[in-house]
Amino acid sequence: MASSSLSTSQTYSILNLKNRTRVYTSLPNSSFKPFQSTIKAANLPNDTFKNPSALFNKKQASILPWAENSKALAKAPQFSATTKAAGAAGEENVEEDEMIVSWIDLLPEKIQPYAYLVRLDRPIGTFLFGWPCMWSLALAAEPGMFPDWKMLAFFFFISFWSRNIACTINDYFDKDFDSKVERTKRRPIASGAISGLQALIFLAAQLVLGYAFMLPVNELSRLLWVSSLPLIFTYPLMKRITYWPQAHLGLTANWGALYSWAAIKGTLHPGIVFPLLIGCFFWTLEVDTIYAHQDKTDDVKVGVKSTALLLGDTTKLWTSVFGIASVASFALSGFNANIGWPFYALMVPAAAQIAWQIWAVDLENPADCGRKFRSNKYFGAIVFFAILLGRLFS
Repeated sequence: MASSSLSTSQTYSILNLKNRTRVYTSLPNSSFKPFQSTIKAANLPNDTFKNPSALFNKKQASILPWAENSKALAKAPQFSATTKAAGAAGEENVEEDEMIVSWIDLLPEKIQPYAYLVRLDRPIGTFLFGWPCMWSLALAAEPGMFPDWKMLAFFFFISFWSRNIACTINDYFDKDFDSKVERTKRRPIASGAISGLQALIFLAAQLVLGYAFMLPVNELSRLLWVSSLPLIFTYPLMKRITYWPQAHLGLTANWGALYSWAAIKGTLHPGIVFPLLIGCFFWTLEVDTIYAHQDKTDDVKVGVKSTALLLGDTTKLWTSVFGIASVASFALSGFNANIGWPFYALMVPAAAQIAWQIWAVDLENPADCGRKFRSNKYFGAIVFFAILLGRLFS
């Protein structure tokens, strides 16, 4: 099917399956059997991505000989998982890198690297920053009342913005590491699409705008948001000095539980907010330990640390402990908030979701680690509705 003039490393087969374009790379021996229909191949010019809509023309597959340079790599959608190649061993069932041709490629060319930098096409990070805010606001609602939907929308946006800042800082500090890791080497700073100076200017604009966005809320909430920035700035450095960077992320990603509560109440209730923060901490520790297993082989090569490397074969045992601690802390927070019985009833399926992701995940399969990581948006939704209904019946 593929042209023999193209090397395997430069051959990308793009399949449009059910209106969703998927890209598979590193197919051994240029042999690939499509799942459906006849697939037409065409050699496209190197400037194909100057007209991204060509990728979707008439639902046909194309073979793209992308140039091996940073500019071309920057325009490429990023891999969602590391290749688990079996071609050298002659195996037929090869797990290919999979990536989605993103809507970002339809944006103006100068904007695309920045959109990829803040992961606009990957919202799971925003959910992981956002759910603690949503949980806190629901707990802060008056008994028998829903939380203010305007505040929910506002702090979801603040979570989105904080996560964008975190992505920029993370990629700036990790650019040398990212360029050596298969999953991250196409990130805009690592590939050279965005220079270090451009990244810093972009970061400065993000910080100024972020503070401006927080001006409508009270001073305590605003100061707590500012206090989250040192955590965000130092997180990328933790993997260089400790095997527990995920613990640092447990505070970084969940600080919103404090400043969102403060925006409603004007103060902090230690018996409610701190157990909630502790629950969020252990939840993130469990979630990100599974996520870190995607990169453990490359992490060893480049010399960075993680709980995945520290815990190794005992990961499932320890993440189970983290999950239990998380659910127990959430329950304590709800109890101190005098929340109603639906909260406790719905925490059962929430706990089951955590148990499923821990014991069903294949820690040797990067793609499956990624899927279990992304499933936490459902855990967050279950906990949110548990608090919401519990508050209505309190």
